[in-house]
Amino acid sequence: EHFAELDEMMKEVNANFPKVQEFIDKPVPVNAPAIERLREAVAGRIKNLCVYDEKMQDASVIHFMCYHKMRVRFLTHFYAFLFFESWEQDLWSKRFVRDHLRYSDEIQCAAARVVAAIRERARRNDPTGNPNGDFDSFHIRRGDFQYKNTRLEADQIYENTKDKLQEKATVFVATDHQGKPFFKPLADHFDLVFLKDFKEELKDVNTNYFGMIDQLVASRGRVFFGCYHSTFSGFIFRMRGYHSQKEKAEGWEHGVLPNSYYYSGKKEKAMYESYGPLRTPYYSREFPTSWRDIDQGIEELSALGVQ
Repeated sequence: EHFAELDEMMKEVNANFPKVQEFIDKPVPVNAPAIERLREAVAGRIKNLCVYDEKMQDASVIHFMCYHKMRVRFLTHFYAFLFFESWEQDLWSKRFVRDHLRYSDEIQCAAARVVAAIRERARRNDPTGNPNGDFDSFHIRRGDFQYKNTRLEADQIYENTKDKLQEKATVFVATDHQGKPFFKPLADHFDLVFLKDFKEELKDVNTNYFGMIDQLVASRGRVFFGCYHSTFSGFIFRMRGYHSQKEKAEGWEHGVLPNSYYYSGKKEKAMYESYGPLRTPYYSREFPTSWRDIDQGIEELSALGVQ
């Protein structure tokens, strides 16, 4: 009976199938009725539900198919194809990922030491104008990255980002590129620092953790520039989204991130300045639905816990 209700709900949505454009800068409230949230969740992409029923729950294995002839592969975010009829359950699942599928305390603490050291350096760099020690950050992906349009030279990266950064500001760079000479066009304009500059803060830390520490440090930049198509950058944006909700940063109600950009300089540069629903290609970026108003209703849950 309950599954029949979901089917009827989907039929009603399909009768006037929603388009992505309907929800640009118009997010549905996270606690809206299920059918309203479903309309945004499927907009422009899904017309049939795969309901998690008793048969699926009793199955020993659930196979998520990868079949290239149908252009099907499971490379996406955990939230991209999950819909909970209960908005409370939806937000609980997102908080569970935020609070428990995270880096270990050792990694978090190492990153905090580096952030503190960078902020102290930034204060010394501009004691009058930057008493809080704010710094900016990049993730610059080079290596074997398959997306050639993002493999820009450093002088082009500077040209694409200089309008959002202050000359001589302290800037942390998370990168897989080993040679510092490559970054000279940026170092000519900024006080550039890398993870390898903080050996004392990383003493006795497993070097296998350094990539994760890079992410955590970069996520705390005042302004952040990431690499489009990079899932490494994507997680930095998601962490910045989590921070924006906790700190009630500008635009937090709509899930927007005004100081978070891509350095490619194309149309995706400022995509986080506006709200957008899920759409392809999913893996190329993160979406505000994973962090927007994620703590809605948590006070009521806390009160129930006390009782």
